[in-house]
Amino acid sequence: MSKINIFWFRRDLRFADNTALYYALQEKLPVLPIFIFDLNILEDLENKQDARVEFIQNTLSEMNQKLKAQGSKLKTFYATPSEAFHELSNEHEINSVFTNRDYEPSAIARDNEIEAFLKKREIKFYTFKDHVIFEKEEIVSGGGTFYKVFTPYSKVWLAKYTLQRPTVLPYALKTKNWHQVPHEEIHTLEEIGFQSTEISIPADDLNEALISKYDQLRDFPAKDATSRLGIHLRFGTISIRQLAEKAASINKTFLNELIWRDFYAMILANNPKVVDHAFKTQYEQIPWLQDEEGFKKWCAGKTGYPIVDAGMRQLNQTGFMHNRVRMIVASFLTKHLLIDWRWGEAYFAEKLLDFDLASNNGGWQWAAGTGTDAQPYFRIFNPASQTEKFDPELKYIKKWVLEYGTPSYPKPMVDHKFARQRALDTYKAALANN
Repeated sequence: MSKINIFWFRRDLRFADNTALYYALQEKLPVLPIFIFDLNILEDLENKQDARVEFIQNTLSEMNQKLKAQGSKLKTFYATPSEAFHELSNEHEINSVFTNRDYEPSAIARDNEIEAFLKKREIKFYTFKDHVIFEKEEIVSGGGTFYKVFTPYSKVWLAKYTLQRPTVLPYALKTKNWHQVPHEEIHTLEEIGFQSTEISIPADDLNEALISKYDQLRDFPAKDATSRLGIHLRFGTISIRQLAEKAASINKTFLNELIWRDFYAMILANNPKVVDHAFKTQYEQIPWLQDEEGFKKWCAGKTGYPIVDAGMRQLNQTGFMHNRVRMIVASFLTKHLLIDWRWGEAYFAEKLLDFDLASNNGGWQWAAGTGTDAQPYFRIFNPASQTEKFDPELKYIKKWVLEYGTPSYPKPMVDHKFARQRALDTYKAALANN
């Protein structure tokens, strides 16, 4: 049995500019790439028509065909990571395992478990930064602590990025150091218990003409003026380094959105408690309403507030929601309805194609006022004025709320003036008790 190295694909489904894969292929031993359809994750997904799982499976199939031309294959598992590595270590003499870092608490626990297992078998485990430009403790204040406010963080981020941009690494398939094995197909969607969907996935190419006007048009949901690259960043089908390099030369506002992504990843890495708790601990005292009927109306896009309903229906039908509208619907749930931000976050996690724990959590805590550098609790979006400003011709609303303007469209489920005052009073009283 000849020795090999393993490369473990996760949130980095590409051959271009893939850090851990590059270093794995620099070693003398041939590389066997693997992917694990993780039972720990898949069994928690109640909807077995999940477009994200289908996207992963399709992407892996395309990658496997490219590996076939190299005389290699992508070996897939439908198992827990622990089971997969037991099988691998029994079948192969493994020298090292290479993979890119993930900053979610469950992923860190998984990697610690696998590293401990490999150590017992005297197999080395190497991890690399790949998913972000700057990770956990690379951007710190003068006092050596992580930033809790975005603006000073972004200034240091930009200064560091300008001084030395990250290297874009060579295309991995140009390297011949792949484990030579008979080709085999990867697990099908049916084999892992899922079905195909009707939801289409946006292209992974950066529309430079669109991005050049991003700062001018990004807030208008009726315009197709955002990149729609979120799912590709989530699963690493594009490189964050290549995207940032283009953004830096095309549009600084777009680059700023990528800095926000790094910021929220850093917050999660340094504060795993935010998964379940408010970043600002005093906000844990807010007495959220356990309004299940109200929540159902919000989920279904039947609140009687057209801009909110349009956003929720877009999400339910396409797996996407315009970013400006994400802020409006999140503010509505947490401020108008006084429903716990965690409920909304969980619904987005189920529906969004581009769901990313760090960014989703950060966005929801921003809207609720509970997070780091969040909007103040007394800032409450008025859906009517947001509509006037960002959808003045009602094109977005009419596209998604077909019964708008007819008797069948529901009346507002709560009065704006009443809801606003209730939110102000509730937040103020809760924070006064701390």
